[in-house]
Amino acid sequence: MSEFKFACPVCGQHMKCDASHGGAVMQCPTCFQNITAPHAPAADSKFILTGTKVTEKKINVRGYDPATGTAEPEKKFPTAILVGVIVLVLAAGAAVVLVRGKNSKPENSATPKTIAVITNSAPPPRPAPVAPPANDTNWMMVLDDAVTPNMTAAGRIHGQDFVIERANFQNGTLTLRAGMRGPIESGVQINFSGAQPESLAGQTINVSTNADKAAPVTLRWKDASGTQKENYDVGYALRLEFGALEKNHLPGKIYLCLPDAEKSYLMGTFNADARKPKPKPPKK
Repeated sequence: MSEFKFACPVCGQHMKCDASHGGAVMQCPTCFQNITAPHAPAADSKFILTGTKVTEKKINVRGYDPATGTAEPEKKFPTAILVGVIVLVLAAGAAVVLVRGKNSKPENSATPKTIAVITNSAPPPRPAPVAPPANDTNWMMVLDDAVTPNMTAAGRIHGQDFVIERANFQNGTLTLRAGMRGPIESGVQINFSGAQPESLAGQTINVSTNADKAAPVTLRWKDASGTQKENYDVGYALRLEFGALEKNHLPGKIYLCLPDAEKSYLMGTFNADARKPKPKPPKK
């Protein structure tokens, strides 16, 4: 039996399929969509195929007879009878309007009528992001097979589920954390040695596990003993794609896998607040 990988067309999740099961329907472990697996690629292919999302099509044939496999002809209403009914209805309506016009008093045209229209313009709530499942498909230390999903960055930190709630870039450090304020109890910090967001906008950073030296990465989590942290400057795999800096925000996509025993990883999108801190007033 030989296996090949293909990507989910909805969230980009990599899935494995036996070559004999090409065309079978499988469920994506990340977005839980039903995906039709592609047929196995050629043995020398270096590209990862993409599956097809399964959609349901309903066929409604009026008057279909399953016994004969034919559709009954549509019955037509007699045109003459229909015209006669319409004429009678219009005549009766005209008579009613004429009688009411004689018996009713004219309304005061100076008093306009107000019609209240209530609309609900609130958009439907977005589904809350969830951490991808912990498995070797997500934790991959080789960037060639890495696929960053187009969804809010999430993953696992030291064995704990993690979903980003706030991102900011200040003093050359990108911080992706849970929680909006206070000390960081769960998150990742990447130090770019004081680089400004303008210099990183539009750049893509790739760090392989065999790099001699890379940007320091700090992993933070909380356990029964309190807040913990661990630092890495080599041995990790990182792909970081920064977008254009706009209105003091620096968007991006991240795929990060760390070499700890718990196989910590983070993947997805973020939009970092890159506003410069206000200068401190001079000391008197």
